[in-house]
Amino acid sequence: MGALTRELVITGRKVVGGQASGEALVTNQPISFMGGVDPMTGIVVEKGHDLEGSSIAGKVLVFPTGKGSTGGSYMIYEMSKRGTGPAAILNLRSEPVVAVGAVISRIPMIDKLSRTSFQDISSGDHVKVDACKGEITIIKHD
Repeated sequence: MGALTRELVITGRKVVGGQASGEALVTNQPISFMGGVDPMTGIVVEKGHDLEGSSIAGKVLVFPTGKGSTGGSYMIYEMSKRGTGPAAILNLRSEPVVAVGAVISRIPMIDKLSRTSFQDISSGDHVKVDACKGEITIIKHD
């Protein structure tokens, strides 16, 4: 018997409009794009980060908030141009560095997810993001 598939739709606030889909990559730790992620590869390089060694390239990146230097906005842009950036960004709370990076890179971004909604997304889930509507569809395989 095959695995069951179910969809869960959650909502948040549009930060940057657009649509994207892909595999979720989730962390409960803030991310710094200036020094914490290698823009050439999209690999998280921050020592001790729970995503250390993971690639964010083409993923729906789910993390609580950003941290670090304003240069992080330009690192997100550089990754976007190189094809090593995320397909979409989902946050509990956006902050200016990540929001500006998403705006200049045209990466769909949603924030103001509830803590429960945030916890509904697991790494490896397939996620569809319609940031214009503030809607996230999580496809679970049981």
